[in-house]
Amino acid sequence: MASKRPGFGRVDTDIPLADMDRKSVEQGSADIYKGEFHDEKNTADADVLETGIHHGDITAYDVAMAENHFGESMVVTTAKDLVTHVLHVEDDPTLSPWTFRMYFLGAGLSIFASVLQEIYYFKPQVIYVSIVFLTVISYVLGEGMAYGIPRKGAIGRFLNPGPFNSKEHAAIVIMSSASATAAVATEILAAQSLYYNMDPSPAAAIFLVISSQLLGYGIAGLLRGTLVQPTKMLWPINIPVNTLLETLHRDKKETKQRLKIFYIIFFSLFVWEVFPEYIFPVLIGVSIFCLAKQDSLVFTNLFGGSQGNEGLGFLSVSFDWQYVGGLGSPLWVPLQTLTNSFIGYLGCTIFFMGIYYGNLWESQNFPFLSQLLFDNSSNFTSYSPYNLSLILTPENEIDPAGVIENGIPYLTGTYVGYLITTNMGVTAVFVHMFLWNYDDIKAGWAFLNRESLSLLLQPSTWMFWKGGKSHEQRKAETLADDSIDPHYKIMVDYKEVPQWWYGAVLLLSFVVGLGTLYGVKSTLPWWGFIVANLIAAVMILFFGAQYGITGFAFNQQPVIQMLAGYIHPGKPLANMYFTVFGYNSITQGQLLLRDLKLAQLAHLSPRCTFTAQMLGCVIGAIFNYIMMRNIVTNQRDVLTSIEGSNIWSGQNVQQYNTLAIAWSIAGQMFSIGARYQWVTIAYLLGFLVPIPFWLIYRYTKIRFFEYINLSIILWYMGYLFVGVNSSILIYFVLGFVAQWWLRKKHPQLFIKYNYLVSAALDGGTQVIVFILSFAVFGGSGKAVDFPIWPGNNGGFSVNKNVGMLIFYSTSTIEFPANGSRGADYCAFNPANAS
Repeated sequence: MASKRPGFGRVDTDIPLADMDRKSVEQGSADIYKGEFHDEKNTADADVLETGIHHGDITAYDVAMAENHFGESMVVTTAKDLVTHVLHVEDDPTLSPWTFRMYFLGAGLSIFASVLQEIYYFKPQVIYVSIVFLTVISYVLGEGMAYGIPRKGAIGRFLNPGPFNSKEHAAIVIMSSASATAAVATEILAAQSLYYNMDPSPAAAIFLVISSQLLGYGIAGLLRGTLVQPTKMLWPINIPVNTLLETLHRDKKETKQRLKIFYIIFFSLFVWEVFPEYIFPVLIGVSIFCLAKQDSLVFTNLFGGSQGNEGLGFLSVSFDWQYVGGLGSPLWVPLQTLTNSFIGYLGCTIFFMGIYYGNLWESQNFPFLSQLLFDNSSNFTSYSPYNLSLILTPENEIDPAGVIENGIPYLTGTYVGYLITTNMGVTAVFVHMFLWNYDDIKAGWAFLNRESLSLLLQPSTWMFWKGGKSHEQRKAETLADDSIDPHYKIMVDYKEVPQWWYGAVLLLSFVVGLGTLYGVKSTLPWWGFIVANLIAAVMILFFGAQYGITGFAFNQQPVIQMLAGYIHPGKPLANMYFTVFGYNSITQGQLLLRDLKLAQLAHLSPRCTFTAQMLGCVIGAIFNYIMMRNIVTNQRDVLTSIEGSNIWSGQNVQQYNTLAIAWSIAGQMFSIGARYQWVTIAYLLGFLVPIPFWLIYRYTKIRFFEYINLSIILWYMGYLFVGVNSSILIYFVLGFVAQWWLRKKHPQLFIKYNYLVSAALDGGTQVIVFILSFAVFGGSGKAVDFPIWPGNNGGFSVNKNVGMLIFYSTSTIEFPANGSRGADYCAFNPANAS
């Protein structure tokens, strides 16, 4: 690799660009900032329109000179500080992403990521396929192809056009990231198979998954000018990835020390994770309190948490990064978001213990944590899941007579608490964003003003192949706008994706989605489908803005299913399909926006980004379905049990189906005067809770009230309702160390290493977890158990805790007085195995 590549103004990135002589920099970058790229034929990247110097008084070069502060030591406090000090504001338009390598590796890793994410969806703790993991894998493969394929002849040059460059790499990551989801449509298809004995045809199912994935992409793409291009829309989850991309592809002399740190941490985690994941799983959650008192279910509920639905994990210590950083590394979460989350976490612990031991909603007759529906025969010693077949007609609609005969289903108290705080948080988001971030989101509906609507009647608007602003006009406006991200400004010479491209994606997926609804006998009418998509469009704007600014992703599924319940009463299948196109479109939209920002910070051309995202989305949808069918067919019994095992769990499908049934009889369960009326009242309270804090701050200017985000706090007050919770304490400890102590006390180390370390932790963990998933955890069809010893306490499989009586009857280890205990030595409730 050359010591100095076109587009980079210096070799030693530890020297601030501002300290260099402008003339020397101009000479080093002359091949970019002079005029020879005006002709597209002379440009390596066909998306570049031109790169002249002067457009008014501001040029892309001026932006790079003024905004590039990489390596300068300071305490970063704003989004602009972060993107200009941690990342280089430099671009090399001679690097082309349009290579055989990009398509080959992008498609291959898209298949890989979609299969892996679908496997993780059926795990006891949902782990998301890290973009960092995909970045590492694609780098290894890309470099391997660059070095291993001879560049002889036309075929050789086609397969290997040269060194593996950063833009190829970014395109591959974005394509595979677009596929690295577990589509909500596969969730309903799994629920239909497990609980309704329905299996739609593979063709209809695959088109359902594809259309539901692309609808959100179409909506979000139309909003990218509001939710991606401004600097304030930081999408902080991307910073570790972009840091890693730069570190891997800039001059190795520059990045030698940073690469060394990355590889040390990466391989250390690669080796270490074998212990908590397989050999020594007690390390997933070590609770001194459970070890001290192994015969108390109270201690299990409060301090346990290394198994799915076991306990709250309070004061437990986890040594497993898969669970600590599995839902997002704490190292990149902004301090304000982290603080609000921690407040909510403490509130959740108090709230859930109060609900259960206060016996609200008869909580002690049901499991402490569960997402199932139960009937009134349940009690503390034996839990009885609700038999859904008794209240469903042959058409899979609610039978009112069956409901009267069998009674209204019960929910666990902690799950009701989760619904209450989540519903409050959902409506609080709208009010919070209006009060605190109105200027950031108002562009999302600016097109509704009289002037904009009148433009719709003009040919230049709807005849997209004619008229409109010229490239020069758009370029001048972008460079002059102080709110626009400097990384976007230096890309103004790339061809932008026309709005009608995203409009076409939206229209096509809408038509296909509407057709598949009738093909799979969803019971959702056409007008319900339209309503679901309108709701998604509104929520993408508000929740997308919150995600982009704070790094906090809200779960909108409960509120969408509630709305579906009132719109389509008595129709659980219609409820689930309404959710597919309502909630899933929001999720997909946020993912598209996140990856658009990733591409923007990597300076990948918009049209290449569009191509990569669409291909990845379609590939991922197909393989999501294939893997889901395989898992549901082979793991049916485990997926329908209460706790599942440490390998497989149906808790997410259970939750989805539970809410669909519950909200289908919303009048009897959640309306005013019903058993769980506070779940509905919570929506109204959510509109009110942010207002007092805003008023107090407005009139006192006390910063504490500006710092508080009630929507985040409320969501975290229900955060512990599911999954493995023993890792939460360490999550917050590491987050505060990074974002407060390191950022404020050692800003130079924070800028150079914080996000790179986060990437290394994620990458090493995800690589070994993937290998273990297929080698020993049953991903290939057969699990290989590690020999029983005190470090795994017999394993995690459902009912194994009770079956361990046989093992301990011949062991020198004394068994607890109550006769059973969990794999983390917390007391195990035998009723969970009933």
